[in-house]
Amino acid sequence: MGISLRIFLVDDDDSIKRLPLTRYERLLRGEPEERLLQYAGKRVRYALVVVDLVNRIPVEILRIQYSLLSFDSEGRMDPVEREKKAKLAFELLPPMPMEQDPSQLIDAQHYFAKKRYDNEYRWTPSPEIEKAIMDAIFGKDRL
Repeated sequence: MGISLRIFLVDDDDSIKRLPLTRYERLLRGEPEERLLQYAGKRVRYALVVVDLVNRIPVEILRIQYSLLSFDSEGRMDPVEREKKAKLAFELLPPMPMEQDPSQLIDAQHYFAKKRYDNEYRWTPSPEIEKAIMDAIFGKDRL
């Protein structure tokens, strides 16, 4: 038993392309030689899929995250956009309760941050895209 990450980029025509995890990690680290020129200056939909493996064969999808990646003019992950996304992600955390806060006061800032995060950095796949991802993971001939 094991766990694997699969990354799929979704093009404008809704076709999917698997991005090797090692390459994705190099993009995340901002390695200067790693770039995807075809996505230069674009925001690209992607799916990060956590897969359960038995004997290196995918048996179950544990989680799928549908997000957006921003690329700079040279095809690298945009560091400014990544920082904005990270700052907003911290705002998703609920506030720590303070003893001096009045009990009728509700801090809902993290709820609004979640709504903003979902609007700016998440997307919802069509059934066709979901099927293409399933086919890419499990094969087209699965039961």
